[in-house]
Amino acid sequence: MRLFRDRWGVPHLRADDPDELAYAQGRVTAYDRAWQIEVERHRSLGASATFLGPEAVPWDRLARQARLADTARRCHARLDPATASWVGRYVAGVNAGLAAGAARDPRFATAGLDAGRWEPWTPLAIWLAHHVLFAGFPSKLWREHVARRLGPEAVALFQADAPVSSGSNGWLLTGDRTATGAALLAGDPHRHIEDPGIYQQIRLACPAYDVVGLAVPGVPGIAHFGHTGEVAWAITNAMADYQDLYAERLRRRGSGVEAYGPDGWQPTRTHAETITVAGGEPVEVEVVETDRGPVVVGGPESAEAISLRYPPRVTGELGFAALPALLRARTVADVDAAVEHWVEPVNVVLAADTAGGLLHRVAGAVPARPAANGVRVVPAWEPRYAWSGWCSMPRATVTEVAVMANERAVSAPLGVEFAPPHRARRIRELLDATTGWTAERMADVHTDTYTAAAGPLLTLLAGLAELPTPAAALRDRLLRWDRRMAADSADAGAFAAVRAALVRQITAHPALAALADPPAYPEVFAPWLALAPRVGTALGTLLAPDALPGLDAPALVRAALLEVAGSDLDPAVGREAARWGARHRLAPWRAVPVTVVVENVVADNPVPGSPEVGAGPELGGEHDCVLSTSSVPGLTDLCRRGPAARYAWDLARRENSRWVVPLGTDGVPGSAHDDDQLAAWQRGELLPVVTDWDKLTEERDG
Repeated sequence: MRLFRDRWGVPHLRADDPDELAYAQGRVTAYDRAWQIEVERHRSLGASATFLGPEAVPWDRLARQARLADTARRCHARLDPATASWVGRYVAGVNAGLAAGAARDPRFATAGLDAGRWEPWTPLAIWLAHHVLFAGFPSKLWREHVARRLGPEAVALFQADAPVSSGSNGWLLTGDRTATGAALLAGDPHRHIEDPGIYQQIRLACPAYDVVGLAVPGVPGIAHFGHTGEVAWAITNAMADYQDLYAERLRRRGSGVEAYGPDGWQPTRTHAETITVAGGEPVEVEVVETDRGPVVVGGPESAEAISLRYPPRVTGELGFAALPALLRARTVADVDAAVEHWVEPVNVVLAADTAGGLLHRVAGAVPARPAANGVRVVPAWEPRYAWSGWCSMPRATVTEVAVMANERAVSAPLGVEFAPPHRARRIRELLDATTGWTAERMADVHTDTYTAAAGPLLTLLAGLAELPTPAAALRDRLLRWDRRMAADSADAGAFAAVRAALVRQITAHPALAALADPPAYPEVFAPWLALAPRVGTALGTLLAPDALPGLDAPALVRAALLEVAGSDLDPAVGREAARWGARHRLAPWRAVPVTVVVENVVADNPVPGSPEVGAGPELGGEHDCVLSTSSVPGLTDLCRRGPAARYAWDLARRENSRWVVPLGTDGVPGSAHDDDQLAAWQRGELLPVVTDWDKLTEERDG
C-alpha cells in the first residue's frame, strides 16, 4: 500500500486490491484516530466507564442491556464471505496500527489505557453504537409521559424534531441548473459535534475503484457521502420509525425470569454483567431479553419494564454488504442496488452520475406493524402489536432540484415525527433563485441563516400594545429584524434572548407542571425527557391560539419581552454582549479520561456543571436555519450539534468538488491537522478535494 496526504493531512490510499486497501484504511485510521476509535470500541462493548468514569455508566448500561456487541456478532456471522473478508482486512489494519496510534496520543497514558485488540465484528458494533439512538426511540418514552400526565391529545403539541435527534441537509441539482451542465450534489450532516469529528475525509484507490468521501472512523469503506468519479451519493436521516418499545410483565421463576407475551408466560434469556468504573464502584447489570427484544427500562422487580425491538437484533442483518458495493459503483443504478442491502439507520439517498442518472429514494429496514407502535409504548402481551413483515422503500422522481432535510417528504409513510419544513423550503428557495451553480457556490446555501421559525413569536410580538418604552423599542427592533441568525447580529441575539425567556416562562407554567418531573427512566434517556428542550423545539405549536388550556401565549410573550428589556441583555445596553455569536459558540464533545476530569487538567473540555467551559468559535445559524447549529433555547446558547461535515460533489469534474469538517483530519490534540479546518468551517468555506496524485505528499513509512 502507499499513503499520500494533501495539505490538510487527508489520507489518500493506494493499494493493489480492495482487501489490501481495506487493510490500509484500517491502519491509517488507527494511526490518525486511535483514541477516538478505541473509545468507540469500548462504548460498543459497554465498557467505556473503565477509563471515562462514572458519567459513562448510563451509556454502558444501555449498551449491555440492548445487546449491542452480541447483535454485532450475530450480524457479522451472517455476512457473505466476500464482505466478511473485506471487513476482516480492515480490522487487521486497525490492529496493526493501533500501537503506533496510541503512542502518539497522550490520552492513552493519562487514562492508563493500552491499545486494545479488535474482533472481526468490532466495526459492526461501533456502527450499532453510533445509531441505536439515531431513530430516537426514547421519544416514545416522552410521548408516554405526556399522554399519562396531560392526556393522549396533548402528545401532538410536542411533535417536532427533537433537539437530541440527528438530521442533515442534502440537495441535488441537475445539469440544467449548473454552470457545467452536469449534476451537483451537496449538503451537510447534522450530528453532535465531536472532537475528533465523526467523519473522516479519505480517499480509497485501487484498480477496481477510486473513491473520495467521508468515512466513519472504525468502519470500513465510505458509507454516507462519496464520489467515485462517475457517480456520487449522499444521505440524510429519513426520520423513519423502525424501533419499537414494548411494556413487559416480568416475574422471577426459580433462577430465571419469565415474560408474559401473546402466548402466556415464556422464559427470557437472562444473565448478569459487571461494569468496571474508574473512580467508582463496579456496577452490576442484569441483562434480560424477551421474545420482543432486550429490556432497556426496569426489570423483574420494577414497577415498569420496557423492551426494545430493533431490526438488526431481529434479523441478524446490519447491511454491511452495501459498503463495498458502494465503492464499486459506477452509476446510480449501482448505488441503487448497493443500498438495497441497507438496514440501519434508515436514510434518504440522493445520487447522480456522469451519464445523467439521478436517484432519490429511501433505504433501510422498517417493520410493518400497527400505527400505535410508532407513537407510544405498546403492550407485549397483545398479539396485534407484533411485526408482520417489512415496508417497501419509497422513491421520488428528480426534476431539476431535489431537496432532503428531514422533512415530511419522500419518507413520510415511514415515520411519525419529522423536522419542520423550514430548512427544506429555504434550500429550495435559494436554489430556485438562480442558475449556473458551481460546487464552490454551494457554500452560499450551506451558510444561510434565515430563520422562518421565528414567525409565530414575532407575530405575537407585533400584537403587543401599551408597553413600557424600553420594551416597545425592543419589540420594534425585532419586528424590523431581517430574521437572519447571523453571528454578528445584535438583533438575532435579542431575539434569542426573548425566545429563551419565553421558553423558561412556558416551561414553568402551571399548565405544564405535570411534565416538570420526568419519570424514573434510565439516565441515558434524560435528554429526550427534559421539558425545556421539548418546549423550545415545539414553540411554534405551543404559541398557537388555545394550544393548551390555561396557557395565555400573548401574556407569556409580553412577560418574556419585559424580562429581556429590563435586563443587561437589552441590545441598547450592550450591543457587543448581545451579538448572537457572542453566546452561540461551538462546544464539541470530548471523551476525556476520568483522571483528567478529576485533576481538571483539561480546562477546555466541557464537564457537567460547567457548560460554558471550553466554548469555541462564534457561530451563526440555529436549529431551523439551513446553517443548522443547534442550541437548546432556555438552557444554553452553546452549539453542541451542527454540520459535522460539508460537501459539494461535482459530477462534471471530481477535482472541482469541495468539502470541510469542523476541526481536522487528525485525532491527536495539538497535532498539525488537529483543527486546521476549524476556521474555514466557521466561515462557511469549502476546501478543495485534491485528486491529482502529483499534488500530494507521500509518506514513505505509511
